[in-house]
Amino acid sequence: MGLLSKIFSNTRKPEGFWGHLMVAGMNGGTHAAMASWGLDLANVPADGEIIDIGCGGGANLTRLMDRSLRAKVTGVDHSPVSVEKSRKVNADFILKSRCEVLEASVASLPFKDDTFVMATAFETVYFWPDIVRSFEEVRRVLVSGGKFLIVNEDDGLSGNNEKWEKMIEGMHTYTPDELEAHLTTAGFRDITINREESRNWLCVMAIK
Repeated sequence: MGLLSKIFSNTRKPEGFWGHLMVAGMNGGTHAAMASWGLDLANVPADGEIIDIGCGGGANLTRLMDRSLRAKVTGVDHSPVSVEKSRKVNADFILKSRCEVLEASVASLPFKDDTFVMATAFETVYFWPDIVRSFEEVRRVLVSGGKFLIVNEDDGLSGNNEKWEKMIEGMHTYTPDELEAHLTTAGFRDITINREESRNWLCVMAIK
């Protein structure tokens, strides 16, 4: 594995030295602009419980709490490095019991049915195992009428997806049609798709 492949493979599950650098990078730059764009389209609920799946460096947990001043926001990630970073970034919110960060996989979320009013996934569904089963698990923990927001930096139509998929093991860049089909199969409804075509960003919202 070349150095670039080794570095970018940490987007899937940050580990070690390169993983720490990767999660720090997730909190700024293009990622920040893209996340804010997606949240602007989402109409984040004012209260209730919200979950960010694959919380990475933790900045999106902060953004969610800034937009929903009465909500409790939970972050989950299967990378201990990401969990550590997210807890540091949101330490004040954790002390105030407005935030919690847990190590967990989307394949088996450690929550009861009908818990969250909203679930978010920024730049992470590329790596989810058995995508329909993962979507079913997200749907399980949402309340009836709960929202599922997916925001991706690449819409699968840019022509860059093959390069990244070759470089990063286990990555699949979903097109809007693919995501809509998988969400429908998993039982979601009222699926809306927005694209920022100049940058190939993708925002998908689905309702339980």
